[in-house]
Amino acid sequence: MEVTFDNQSNPLSAQVLALHDNSVIYRVVTDQGLWSRGHTYLKDANPAVGEPTNVGVIHWKEKSFEIYGHKKTLAEIRRRPKSRVKKERYWRWGPERKEYTIVYHNEKEWQASLDGEVVATFSVPFRPKLFGKLKPMVMNLGTSALEKDEVFLFLVFIYCEAKRQDKTNASGGWQV
Repeated sequence: MEVTFDNQSNPLSAQVLALHDNSVIYRVVTDQGLWSRGHTYLKDANPAVGEPTNVGVIHWKEKSFEIYGHKKTLAEIRRRPKSRVKKERYWRWGPERKEYTIVYHNEKEWQASLDGEVVATFSVPFRPKLFGKLKPMVMNLGTSALEKDEVFLFLVFIYCEAKRQDKTNASGGWQV
């Protein structure tokens, strides 16, 4: 499954569109407080009945993820390698699930690997352009990633990219 985000550089507030027909699959909505984020919701844009429902939530202050009503802290689902040199992070929703290796590759995309094979990518435009059209953010999920961990990987990629942008924006230059 390949999808694009309609908001070119902000993964925290966007509509997720199917690449083949531009139909909205998910909506990403974030509650912003005065100084920090509250929650980021991943909403199913095409529920069976009624209003769009929350399929996943990032609780920024509590440092936890919630998927279909099941809530887990980052300490439960993420681990870091013992080596400080490695940039990899390991994510697993539960003990019965497989562990994904997440890495920011070549300063242009996030990659999720399973047993050494890349199963999902999240391509992010490097820098905003002053002139010309900016490429959209594109997420590509393989069939093995779609089986059980589609929502989990969406949340992981959104979380990782938001943290990367926070670090980049805070590393110098003008801050607004």
